[in-house]
Formats: sequence, C-alpha cells, structure tokens
Amino acid sequence: MRGEEEPEEASLVGLTIRTSSPASSSSKKGKDLHTNDASDSSPSIKNSPFNSPSLVSPPSSAFVSALQSPYISPRATQPITTTHKPSPPVSYKGSQSEDVPSSSYTPPSDQYEFSDDPSDRKLKLSACTPDPAPPRISFSFPVPRVSLAKVSVSSPATNTKLRSSDVFIGFHGQNPNLVRFCKWLKSELELQGIACFVADRAKYSDTQSHEIADRVICSVTYGIVVVSCSSLLNYLSLEEVRFFAQKKNLIPIFYGTGPSEIMGLLNCNAIDKECKEAIDGLIKSHEFKLEANESNWRSCVAKTATILRGKLGRKSVVDKETVDRIDELPFPRNRSFLGREKEMTEMEIAFFGNGEYLESTTPSTKGEASGQSEGLADEESDVVSTRNGKFISLELGKCSEPRSEAWSDPNGGKNSLKRLLKTKKYRNSNNCKGSTSVVCVNGVPGIGKTELALEFAYRYSQRYKMVLWVGGEARYFRQNLLNLSFSLGLDMSADAEKDRGRLRSFDEQEFEAFKRIKRELFRDMPYLLVIDNLEIEKDWWEGKDLNDLIPRNTGGTHVLITTRLPKVMTFDTVQLSVLPSSDAMVLLRGRRKKDYPAEEVEILKLFEEKLGRLSYGLWVIGSLLSELSIPPSALFEAVNKVQIEERSASPFVNLNDEQYCKSNPFVAKVLAFVLAVLEQAEGNRNLLSLKMLLVGAWFAPVPIHVNLLAAAAKNMPTSGNRFSKWNKCLSHTFAWCGGCGLGRRSEEDAAFLLVRLGLARMTNRQPGCWIQFHPITQTFARRRDYILAPKATVQGVRKIDNPLLNLDHLWASAFLVFGFKSEPPLVQLQAMDMVLYIKRTALPLAITAFTKFSRCNSALELLKVCTNVLEEVEKSFVSQIQDWRQGSLCWKKKTSKKVDEYVWQDVTLLKALLLETRAKLLLRGGHFDSGEELCRTCISIRTVMLGHNHELTLAAQETLAKLVRMRSKI
Repeated sequence: MRGEEEPEEASLVGLTIRTSSPASSSSKKGKDLHTNDASDSSPSIKNSPFNSPSLVSPPSSAFVSALQSPYISPRATQPITTTHKPSPPVSYKGSQSEDVPSSSYTPPSDQYEFSDDPSDRKLKLSACTPDPAPPRISFSFPVPRVSLAKVSVSSPATNTKLRSSDVFIGFHGQNPNLVRFCKWLKSELELQGIACFVADRAKYSDTQSHEIADRVICSVTYGIVVVSCSSLLNYLSLEEVRFFAQKKNLIPIFYGTGPSEIMGLLNCNAIDKECKEAIDGLIKSHEFKLEANESNWRSCVAKTATILRGKLGRKSVVDKETVDRIDELPFPRNRSFLGREKEMTEMEIAFFGNGEYLESTTPSTKGEASGQSEGLADEESDVVSTRNGKFISLELGKCSEPRSEAWSDPNGGKNSLKRLLKTKKYRNSNNCKGSTSVVCVNGVPGIGKTELALEFAYRYSQRYKMVLWVGGEARYFRQNLLNLSFSLGLDMSADAEKDRGRLRSFDEQEFEAFKRIKRELFRDMPYLLVIDNLEIEKDWWEGKDLNDLIPRNTGGTHVLITTRLPKVMTFDTVQLSVLPSSDAMVLLRGRRKKDYPAEEVEILKLFEEKLGRLSYGLWVIGSLLSELSIPPSALFEAVNKVQIEERSASPFVNLNDEQYCKSNPFVAKVLAFVLAVLEQAEGNRNLLSLKMLLVGAWFAPVPIHVNLLAAAAKNMPTSGNRFSKWNKCLSHTFAWCGGCGLGRRSEEDAAFLLVRLGLARMTNRQPGCWIQFHPITQTFARRRDYILAPKATVQGVRKIDNPLLNLDHLWASAFLVFGFKSEPPLVQLQAMDMVLYIKRTALPLAITAFTKFSRCNSALELLKVCTNVLEEVEKSFVSQIQDWRQGSLCWKKKTSKKVDEYVWQDVTLLKALLLETRAKLLLRGGHFDSGEELCRTCISIRTVMLGHNHELTLAAQETLAKLVRMRSKI
C-alpha cells in the first residue's frame, strides 16, 4: 500500500494527523501524531446538529496518543502491528458556549481495535467491523481515534483551524452557575494569554467529539478539574482526575464542596478502586487550596489565573489585577440597610435560579449516540464499550455491556455513595435556570431603588468579574455608557476607528464605538451592569431604542435597571413597595438609634404617615434628629410651621419632577426647613454649605469633587437672609442647633455636613473627596434658585482641570448656556464671558467627545451652536456701533468704543477657530464640501484680521488643501 512508503494524512480542517510508516516509527513505542499547516486543506464533512464548541488546538502541537503514555500498565506493552488506510477528513464547528466538537456523520469503528482471538494477545489495527465483546486495555481515556472509513464529504461554511491549548478545564453538572463559573474561568485565563479548552464530556454524543477532547487532554500542560458533588458520580470526570493526577499536572478546584467532604467518602464501602484513586489524587493535588463558593468566585478565578500565569511563565497582560477595586461601586456600602429581603430574593432567583437543578448521574441513555460511554462498569469488569468505542485501560479484563447506572452494588440496590452525594443536591425542578439576564426595579421616587441595587451589587459582587455602574438620566446616559471604556480598558477614539481604504461616516463611527462596548460587555465574562435611574426608554440624543444598547443575549452579563417607569420594554420587573412600619421606625430613629418615650414615638409615627414610609424622607428626618439633638415633637412642630411659597415652575425642571414636588408637600417642607437650618447655623459669614447645596443642584447627577463644588459656591453672591421671616417662628427650634457644631467650617467639612443631614452621600471616587446629591435634593434645590445658582455653576465649571473626569458636568454647563432641543438657555453670559466659556469649556468638550469617544454628531452640533452664538454676539456689536454713530454726543462720551472693539476682535477670531475645527472634523467623516466652505470662511476672516502670512492663516490654508486633495481622490 502507499501508506507503507510514505505517511498518510487525515486532515481535520487545518489539522493534519500524520501516521508514521513502520520504517520511520521502528524506534518508537507507538504512533506519532503530527500536525501540518492549514495549507493542506481538504474537503470537510457537514457540521453536526450537536452543540459544538470551537476547538482550540494549534497546528504546532503534536497530539500524543495514549499508547505513548508512560502510565500504561506493563501488561499492555505487546508488539503492535499497524495497517495503514486512508483517513477521511473531519471538520469541527465552533461555538461560543462550550468546547464541544461535532460531526454530521455516523463514525465507524475506532482505528485502534484488538484481536478477539484469545491466543493472539497482540494489539493490532483491524478492519472497521464492530466487535460484540472485544477485550480492552482500560485506562481513563479512549485512544485518540482516527476513522479509516471512507465517507462522502462536503465543505463546511467555516474552516476553523485547530490550535493548541495550554489548559484543559473539565467539569460535570447541570447547575447553570457551575457552567457560568467555568466559562468565566476560561475567559479570564484567555485574557491572560492562556489558551483553554473547557468541556463537560458527559454531554458529548458522538465519537468525534470525544476524539478531539481526548487529544486536547493528552496535549495540555495543566489540567483543571472543577470538582462538584456530581463530578464523583460521572466516570469521565474521574478519568480526568486520575489522568492529570498521575501526570502530576492536576489543579483541582472544589466547587460547592471541600476536601474534607471528599475525604469522608473514603469511608464509604461502596466506592470502587478508581473512585478511591481519584479522591486520593484530588487530596494530594490540593496544594493551592482552590475552593470556590458563591461568595468568592472572583477571588478564586483571580487566584487560579495567577497560579497558572506563574507556572506557564506568562506576564500579566491586564493591568487591573485587583480583585476588589476601590471605585468599582460609586458609593460605600450602606451599613444601615435593612429589609427588602423579599425583593433581594426575587432578583437573585431571576439572575441565578432558585438553586434547584437536575443532576444527571449518567452521560446519556443507551444507544443515544455512538461513541458515548454509558458509565463505569462494576467491579467485576473494567470494560466500557458502547458500539464501536474502544478504550485504553490499566488492566485487561472481561467484557460486559454498559449499564445505565453508574455504580451498582452487588445486591442490586442504589449505591450508598450516590445516596450520600445526593444529600448535597437540590430536588429536581423544571425551572432550574435563571429566567432572565435583565431585571428592572421600579418604584416611586425616594422609595429606595438605588439603595437596593447598591446592596445587591455589594452582596453578589464576587459572582461577577466587575460591577459597572452608570447613571440612566436621559441627557447623560449615552456618555455614561461610553465612559465604561475606562473600566473595560477600551480605546474609543475616532483615530483608532479609521477603516483602511475608505472614510466612514459619523454614524458608522458612533455605531462602531457602541459595538465595541457591547462586544466586550456582553460575552462569557460575567459583569453586573447597573443602570441607575433610567428616565426614558429611548436615547435622548438620537431616539434610538434601548434594545440597540442592550441586546437580547447578554452573555454572562446581568443588567440591573432602576427606574420610575412602570415598565421598561419587556424586561422582568421587581416592584418596590413602601417599607414596613418596623423598618421605617428604625430609619426615623437615626444613626444614634436613640430611644424615645411613648409620646415621642407617637410623633415618629406621624412623621412616618406624612412621609408615606419612603426611604428618602425617613432618612432625612432621622439625620436631623441625630445631628440637631432635637426631640421629634419639636422638629414636627417646626416643619409644620414652614410655609411653602408658590413659585413659578423652573424652566429646567421637567414635568415629572414638578409633579412630584406638588404631590409631596411635606417633603418640600422638610427640605425647606433644612435650608433654613443651614442658613441660621452659619449666619451671614459665608453660607458655604447652603451655597454648595444650591449650586450642586445644577451639576450633573454624578459625583462632584468638593473643590469644584466650593469653587462654584464662592461665585454665588450672598443675598441676605432668605428665611428671615421664619426666624421668629423657628427661633425655639434653632436654639437646639446652638451646640451642634454647624458653624463656620472648611470646604470638606461643609460638604460632609450635607452628607450628615441626608441631602448627599459620600462616593468612592478617588483621589480627593467627592459627593453626590440625591435626585430629590437636586429637584427641590432647583426650584429654590434658578437664577444665581446656575450662573455660579457655569463659572465654576471653567476651573475644571481634567475634562475626562468631569465630562458630565461639562455637558451640564453646556445645556445651561446654550440649551438643547426644546429647552431654552438658562444662563445669559456677557460677550467676554461667552468667549471665555467657549474657549475654555465648550471647545475642549467638543474635541474630547469627538476624538476620545467618537461622539461625532454631538460634538459637531455643539460647535455649530457655539458658532451661532458668536454670530449673534457679532450682530449685537454691529447694532451697538450703528447706535453709537447715530446717537447724541453725550451718549458717545459715555460709551467705551475701544473696549468693544477688542472684544469684537476676540469674538471674530474665536469664530474662525470654530470654523477651522469643524472643517477638520468634517474631513474625518468625508464631508468635504461642507468642510471646504467652512475653511474658506475661516481663511477670509484670518486674512482680514491677521494678514496673509500669519501662521494661523497658513494653517487654515493647509487644511483647505487637504480637503481639496481628499475630495479629488474620492
């Protein structure tokens, strides 16, 4: 035959298994399997309907046959007679879920078979005819099988190239959380540059899948076996443990169990020798103490990655190696959180299931598919034979039919080992999985939605790679999603998104930016994405649907949304109800948990009734009682005396917030009382805390640095005692505040006072001190002052040093100065102030949004609005000059024409800079005509103002030349 002269090749979609000729292998114990390049490609058979993972075995790795293993029993070292026949090509289909290879044909018998002649004890390769009861050499694994039968083949749609794996991850069980953990482990190791193959081989239903898994197991450097209670009931998991333990490269991870429980099984008389050997191998290999439970998943995965990275000599490719990041969650954990256990349980069941799942003790039923082993044989036989599958064993033994039960005692009863392990399982349930990956928590404002989401994130953070927290407010939601690139380590810049060979439109660039976020976020790596206070279902900027941002298949990521909306899309909803009376009373007693007499307790119940047992109002009252050392009766009387003024609605408060203020008058009285307390306690010295509260209402609903907040507050003028008319009726109450330490204080102390009074909360952002106001606090403060405070906020924003850390606040100031969509501008700036604002704030904001986050349309819209504003300023200057020329001589003497001319020059040159910037940005999106028109206008302005040879004029001419060249090429 031709095979006797030169090696035969069996191509597996880029993988070529070469069987050496007898002449070339005479000095070896067995057959060598080599891999060739993908250039020797051959047609492949159809893909299987079975679930198939993408196999990753490299062309450079040589799969070692189990016959070459030094752990084969000496009785299996007979001479080998080989016969070569052509091997058909085999194809594999990749999948994202599991590494389960597949084939669409019925595999013939194995290449390696044994003679059924009792007198002939030689191992040989025989024809592909099924043997009813062949003797076998039993080790843990089937021999890597290559079928010799000729089958018709067809080319698949994909031609996946196998690559080598450094680590094999084996597990067994139907628990969805176990599968989730193993996928996470694989993703984390591959993020570190370690190629992995994860498999529950009991789910494989064809011979080809087992062949591939066997080769991977024999070739990997280390083997990880995730040991759960069901693992010891599956012979394939025991095989993996025994094989890797004998090779001394086993790294066991105990999942939901421990070595002490596993060792306790050694006292069970019903377990066989193989099981005892596997348990002994687990205990001896438990040097790294890797034990995973639902409270340390993240730590266990990180520790495993560190161990393997050290053993394999890999450098860390990830900078963020810390298991618990300081600023991962926005706020410190609320140690006073109480109640909500029912809602917490609903959310846990929705995400992780109810803990009830069906564990299978056998891989499949008899005859389900060829090559699928049914279970371990009893102690009288070492043979496991299913149709044509032949396996290597430590000892020669008798043949027997596979049994449907994995272990059976001689009396025919159920194995005591199985009964023992079943005590650690839950009962069978049809609803065994988490039913959803997106959960919405809805309720009225102030009921405690954010607190519930925060507690859930802290309580279950170890089950996720990272917790990502974004604000869902309409104006800032898009930017907050793009800010996730910092946590995920992604480059969102427009320069990195350029296509080779063509310029992409702005819509394509923005789509690619979000696609990159989604691709990283929604895969097997588990993240918890918390969207806090989602205001609308559609994108505020472009009206895109929420489904464009959150796909149906979120991979391993869970999404938790808090919202006031009654329903968000078709997502599952957890409806929050008011706190029970007992929990409400605990919040009202404040942080000091002071005991009150019976008559004061009745007053607390009145507070509870007036506030509707909503968490926000209860917490503010409890904070006042704790900080002011005032009895409940006096506080209730003082709050009732507060008169709420009928003010016109603020143009910057939306209708929902305005309606909430009107429907909760007692909360409005409480917050008005707090403002009066701040003003009375600080007197007329500087009112720093009060000013910080008023200007903070106009910042974005994200953390604010205390220095920024104080800088804005100092720009706000002091306008007398706004609450002087209350001083007489509240004088008795303010007497309680005399010794409470609410006097003059530093910036951080002034901010901390707002936190102590329940109006804001500390955040985890570093460096420095950052606080964030509650949305209800901001709503009422906006109604209090919407003239001086917004202007002070805009002036304070100019002092921002790092735009990337304060993008939301920069956008908030832009909304105040320019207004957007149907909202009118709220802050009117003088010409020179407008020039400074555009130059120092708006222009850097637009450039950062475009270049760093690919927010092309938003940035260009902002620059266009700035240009229009400057044109209006120019028109006003022209009108002033005309009035000056036509006015009286007395009026001319009083007018400073010289100053106006300098400001006019600054406005005109800034307009030219905006036009040039817009032209450069339009160039990146292929809008050459519009860019050329803007650039020519810029050149005209600079030629008149600066001259032909000025460097700025020459720079604009270079931009114009580039636009012309690009347009001619297109």
